[in-house]
Parts: sequence; structure tokens; C-alpha cells
Amino acid sequence: MSFGSAPSYSAYGWSGSGYNTNMTVVDKVPPEMLFLVDSHWYQFPPLNPMWHGILGVLMTMLGFISVCGNGVVIYIFSCTKSLRTPSNLLVVNLAISDFLLMATMSPMMTINCYFETWVLGPFMCQIYGMLGSLFGCASIWTMTVIAWDRYNVIVKGLSAKPLTTKSALFWILQVWLNSILWTVAPVLGWNRYVPEGNMTSCGTDYFSTDWVSVSYIWAYSVFVYALPLGIIIYAYWFIVQAVAAHERQMREQAKKMNVASLRSSEAQATSAECKLAKIAMMTISLWFIAWTPYLIINIAGLYAPSNISPLASIWGVVFAKANAVYNPIVYGISHPKYRAVLHQKFPSLACGKAETANDTASQGSGATAVSDEKPAA
Repeated sequence: MSFGSAPSYSAYGWSGSGYNTNMTVVDKVPPEMLFLVDSHWYQFPPLNPMWHGILGVLMTMLGFISVCGNGVVIYIFSCTKSLRTPSNLLVVNLAISDFLLMATMSPMMTINCYFETWVLGPFMCQIYGMLGSLFGCASIWTMTVIAWDRYNVIVKGLSAKPLTTKSALFWILQVWLNSILWTVAPVLGWNRYVPEGNMTSCGTDYFSTDWVSVSYIWAYSVFVYALPLGIIIYAYWFIVQAVAAHERQMREQAKKMNVASLRSSEAQATSAECKLAKIAMMTISLWFIAWTPYLIINIAGLYAPSNISPLASIWGVVFAKANAVYNPIVYGISHPKYRAVLHQKFPSLACGKAETANDTASQGSGATAVSDEKPAA
């Protein structure tokens, strides 16, 4: 008795399991959405349903972790009087942008993964693209302002103009105005928001080759990726150098006083510059890992579209969204007072041993390595 050949597996469907070889990834897209779909995607067969399931589960998990993590950050910084400083307003703003990013993006993408295509209509596609751009841009530039604030406190020291509540709110306003500018531009005709990848998300159109669309992609790449990354690298480079110089001065002073160290034995275990360098490298590396894949996809879409497949493009979206998950972890690790309050209010979420609220001498925190009066953001 012949049972025929067994179905074979691939990233794009299961051969012999009901898929027509002439089907494309666009076939399930509702008719009212087709005017937004680029012709590039018509050459690809439907994705294996397994990938839609994996992406749906992954986005649900990322959404849950991000909403909970950033929610805890917002709660702790807002309800703890000692943490309500101008610098920490920036951290709260970052948590708010990340919270809203995943609170809005995750449910919509999960629904579309379930139906294996975009089912929410053209209007919601524009809303999805706008919200992703708005909160993503706000998150990027908030991290940039945080890095610059740390630079002013640590590198410039007393010569720097201190950050006040008024100036912190001013910079937060600038972050959101800048983000709104880049968000609204595609709706007004400078590029556009279209379905991308496996048709379960919407983003900027990086396949159109007209100068209007191309100019937006390049401008966005420079002002929302390259410039913030350059500022962050510049700031942390000089921060690490300043803290290293401060440590050398302390060692020289200890030598003159004929003591082993001016620090406690616990603080001697790991040098300040080593701790800060690790946090700086972690911040820069995670930022680079999160946003670089999506940048590469956008640029490749303009100049090497043949290299962009539905499966490849969608992972760029996932990496960018994941940035909202580990931001609260990174900034929590670098803030000793936050860890202390976290241990008091949510012991199960705290990492490491308990710290007292007065423990501001952590060299892992940027500003506290030089000035104990202003906690690092």
C-alpha cells in the first residue's frame, strides 16, 4: 500500500499539506489592504504557520514582561520621594515610552499573528506604524538625554549647569515633539506606513525608490539612529575616562596617606571604572543590537531589496520591540536606590542582596561615583 510522500518542512509552508505552490504571502491580505502592499512581497510563498505561532507567543511574552517591568519602574520612581529627582524624571519618561510601546504594539501584532495576516484594516495599519515610530523614537532620544545628563554630572562636574525639574521637563517635551515630528511625517506624505514582512505588522515604506520616500529613510536613519548612537557613545566614552581618572586620584591620595584604599573593603572588590565600563558597554551594545537590524533592513530595502524576505524583515521588528523589555533592567541595575526600594516592595523581583536606601555609593551608577548628592538616572 502506498501512502505517498511525506510532507516536507520549510520556512515557507509545508509542501503536501494543502498549500498551493502558486500562493503568496499576500494572498491572505484583505482586499482593502492591497493598495498598501508593495509588489516585492508577491514573490514569496506563505510563511509556515509555525512562524506565526512563534511570533505571536514571543510578542505576547515580550509585551507582558515589558508592561510589568516598566510598570514597576514607573510605580517605584513615582511613589518613592527620594527617587523623585530631575534626573530620574528622564528614567520615568523612558519607562513610560517603553510601557506604551509594548502595551499598544504587542496586542495588535499578536492578533494578526493568529490570523496570519493584517486583519485590522488600513486605518489601524497607519495607527500601528505611527505608535511604533512615536514610542520608539521617544525611547531612543530619552536614552540619549539620560546619557548626556550623566556626561554633564560626571565629566563636567561642578562646572556643568545642574539639571532642574524645569529643565528635565523641557528636555522631555523636546523628546516628544521630535518624536511626533518623525511620526506624523509619513502620514502627511513624506514616506508612508505599509504592511511589511509576513503582513502582521506595519512600518515605513523602504521599497519605494522615489526621492521623497528615500529621503525620509535616510533622514530618519541619521537623526533617529546615527546621531543618538553617536551622542551615547561619546558621552559614555568620556564618562568612563572621567571615572578612571577619579579612581587614579583616589589611589594616589590613599598612597600619600599610607592607607591601602580610601574605600571600604567591599567597594575595593571591583573598581569603579570597571563597573561603569560594564554598564556603559551593556547600554551601548543592547541599544546597537536592538535598532541596527531594523536600520539594515530599511537601507537594504532601498538598495538590495532581493535580500529582504518576509521572515528576515519581521525579526528586525522583534529586535526593536525587545528594547522595551531590557531597558528597565539595565537602568535598574545601574541605580542603587532603585534596587533598594525594589527589594523592599517586590523582594521576588530584586536581584542580589538587599541594599539600604542610603546606599548611594555604588560606583556602578554613573553620577554617584563622583557626587553622592545627585543619584544617577
